[in-house]
Amino acid sequence: MSLPRIPLAGVIGSPIAHSKSPQLHGHWLRTYGIAGHYIPMDVAAEDLERVIRTLPQAGFVGVNVTIPHKEAVLEIADLVTDRATLIGAANTLIFRQDGKIHADNTDGYGFMENLKAGAPEWNPRQGPAAVLGAGGAARAVVSALLDAGVPEIRITNRTRVRSDRIRSDFGSRVRVFDWVQAGNMIEGANLLVNTTSLGMIGKAELRVPIDALAPGTLVTDLVYAPLKTDLLQRAEALGCPTVDGLGMLLHQAVPGFERWFGKRPVVDRETRAAALR
Repeated sequence: MSLPRIPLAGVIGSPIAHSKSPQLHGHWLRTYGIAGHYIPMDVAAEDLERVIRTLPQAGFVGVNVTIPHKEAVLEIADLVTDRATLIGAANTLIFRQDGKIHADNTDGYGFMENLKAGAPEWNPRQGPAAVLGAGGAARAVVSALLDAGVPEIRITNRTRVRSDRIRSDFGSRVRVFDWVQAGNMIEGANLLVNTTSLGMIGKAELRVPIDALAPGTLVTDLVYAPLKTDLLQRAEALGCPTVDGLGMLLHQAVPGFERWFGKRPVVDRETRAAALR
């Protein structure tokens, strides 16, 4: 009698040693008693397609994809969800039994679930959202906020052309501001989101003035190293509720884990602790 194949999953990027995903998925595999493994893989751009097409033969049921490969995998996948197409990037690949590679983007889902968990009283329909940055993460956030019914999204980026592209792709509810207007853009916002890497350990500080924030405005930062960024500290001093970025990482991982291993994991205190180890 042949034993069932052990399902494998992992995360592909370059570099990848810093990723918290192996700790996170490893925690869930142990918690639910699943005989599976989740492996970090540092793959160069020129090897990406060959590696991805080989993985199913080695027992892989899917992978997460991170920087710098999230756009390139759209060209490799056989099936791409509408939201991954609109965002222009995928972070989750599912290797189907019929041999097809299915690409999805769960970043927006993870972002919204993190807000619901960290600020359940926040109502997306109550006012504009101000978004700092216009990269792949910003596109996922904008898509999710529009779906949630945010009436207006104000966006700014150091390179304006990327903001203009988001407005062109997502429509008239998006308003573009120059980076020097970032402090003014925040006035009257119901939500402020930093999607840039500014404020991350080893990166430059986020110098955007936030004095125009009204107390009660929700502020969230996709950066989670440090867990409480300077932006979140400044916002709390103004009387604003804040949500850190770690929850987005945890929640975006839920749909992939469920598809790969057949169990929908719960994001709880133990999950956060496992990711921070």
